[in-house]
Amino acid sequence: MTEATERGNDPEPAALARRLLRGAATGALATVARDAGGWPHASLVLVAVDHDATPVLLISDLAEHSRNIAADDRVSLLVDDTAGRDDPLTGARLSVQGRAAVSGEPRHGARFLARHPSAESYAAFGDFRFYRIAVTGAHLVAGFGRIHSIAAGGLLGDAPEALVAAEAGILAHMNDDHADAVALFARALLGSAGDGARLVGVDAEGCDIRLGPRLLRLDFECPIADPRDARDRLAALAREARAAADRDRV
Repeated sequence: MTEATERGNDPEPAALARRLLRGAATGALATVARDAGGWPHASLVLVAVDHDATPVLLISDLAEHSRNIAADDRVSLLVDDTAGRDDPLTGARLSVQGRAAVSGEPRHGARFLARHPSAESYAAFGDFRFYRIAVTGAHLVAGFGRIHSIAAGGLLGDAPEALVAAEAGILAHMNDDHADAVALFARALLGSAGDGARLVGVDAEGCDIRLGPRLLRLDFECPIADPRDARDRLAALAREARAAADRDRV
């Protein structure tokens, strides 16, 4: 999992589930093993998401997963927020069910590689392909006794077209012209010190920051709809971060 803010009250189950999915850096992917009588085959994968939180993966044609998907496209993806807890079972975890297929959408590759730049060294190989999981449902365990089944329509969020089209420009502008603000987001709002923070994703519900090997999720207090909203929200967060940094120095 990425590290994320706790801003505001506890969200509704679907919103919490989407937050887990948007914040996931890795997950356990289970496919139907074609050569083992239909037994589940699970292993660790890197995870990214599209703007609406549809999961995006990068898998080699040589992997068991891709071979299994070619025969049966049903998959399950488990992500969690259990790291660092004395009792991991008090953390939330989400199992997403869906059907996986190779994606020809350039945006999926761009979002994945922004989130996982180390994958660039092999993503261009001819045997690696990006996959999207068309979500059919999800199962959320948010802690003891907090168990919810979530329909696909409830799990996936909004993906405003104007914001989707503007994301690359927003990221370039923030990283090239306002790197100090991005660093303050990580340090003052997320409590994560370190050099080299970069904004690697902006969606309707928040933004993603890479800080060295770590991924951080900064949720917005309310959704945004277009590039102007994004500019205003990021500017407000910069003011909030500077104020928090000034208080820490007093």
